[in-house]
Amino acid sequence: MIQYLALLRGINVGGKNIIKMADLKAGFESMGFSNVATYIQSGNVLFQSGEKNKTVLTDRIEKELSRRFDFPARIVTVAHKELAAIVREAPDGFGKDGNSYRYDVIFLKEPLTPREAMKSVSVKVGVDTAHVGKQALYFSRLIAKASQSHLTKIIGLPVYQNMTIRNWNTTTKLFALMEERNGN
Repeated sequence: MIQYLALLRGINVGGKNIIKMADLKAGFESMGFSNVATYIQSGNVLFQSGEKNKTVLTDRIEKELSRRFDFPARIVTVAHKELAAIVREAPDGFGKDGNSYRYDVIFLKEPLTPREAMKSVSVKVGVDTAHVGKQALYFSRLIAKASQSHLTKIIGLPVYQNMTIRNWNTTTKLFALMEERNGN
């Protein structure tokens, strides 16, 4: 069995696509996945599956969630080893100065690549920094100038339909949960 993380896009945000985590968990269990757990209300689901093809897995989950919850579900699926690499390969110092910066990981829905996604990301000099990783983008913004950040501009772009954003604390917590569930 492979341990996966499903990152749902656009649920429980701004009063739209409201899904209780208990219902989301039940939805994943009804699809036959094992060891299902959710983390916070933003649509993070940990589960295990024997399916090795992430595209097949993602398509199946999106179709079932769309049917079950009556909205066009979009998810980014991340295997445990992929999340380990995303956390391990973060830029030097990323996530280290939480008093001055906000840190986010931009997860990408395949086949979108980090290099391709980066072409659509703009940064405000002196406020934002963005880095291309092997499997994700890393974005930080100066808290004192957060209102000037270009991160919110990403949301209005067509490419955003193939991305989802999680803050660094959530990302590292999800990784810790996966490690714990894997006995590491």
